[in-house]
Amino acid sequence: MPILYAVVARGATVLAEHSAAATNAGAVARQVLERLPGGGADSHVSYTQDRYVFHAKRTDGITALCMADDAAGRRIPFAFLEDIHGKFVKTYGRAALTALAYAMNDEFSRVLSQQMDYYSNDPSADQINRMRGEISQVRSVMIDNIDKVLERGDRLDLLVDKTTTMQGNTVRFKRQARRYRSTTWWRNVKLTYQPSTPTINFS
Repeated sequence: MPILYAVVARGATVLAEHSAAATNAGAVARQVLERLPGGGADSHVSYTQDRYVFHAKRTDGITALCMADDAAGRRIPFAFLEDIHGKFVKTYGRAALTALAYAMNDEFSRVLSQQMDYYSNDPSADQINRMRGEISQVRSVMIDNIDKVLERGDRLDLLVDKTTTMQGNTVRFKRQARRYRSTTWWRNVKLTYQPSTPTINFS
């Protein structure tokens, strides 16, 4: 499981946290919260501790922090933090700016647990990989469509050839029909026109 611990805090005051494993992540997270750049400025930072990395995202005075395996990289943990920060602010709004320590823990630790599981185990959580998968699907559909168009093109070429042959046959048939009609007409003319033989009267 790449994401093992998550916390939402205001300054060094923890408002909600969840740990998926028994570690000292909470104690290290509090040290990281105290080390974040002062002045309340927004920041995205990562700190390494043994084989784990603590990623923190502070926006508008609220910090979302998580501990992840070193192998998880930065993209998935920061996508998780972005999601958690958005859900927390949407749920609690300005109340988070004056809340006491652990005031939101009962309710929001369940959200942290669900999202940690989602970002750790669901391949669609990684937007870039998901987009790569979608692009791959679109590409295969396009290749299939191009193959069908080419196959249809071959069939069209065959149809054009047959049409050309049929046109040639039609012209030949018309010529033969004209010749036959002409021959038949002359034959009829010859049969109907019989020169009358003059009769000689010997009287």
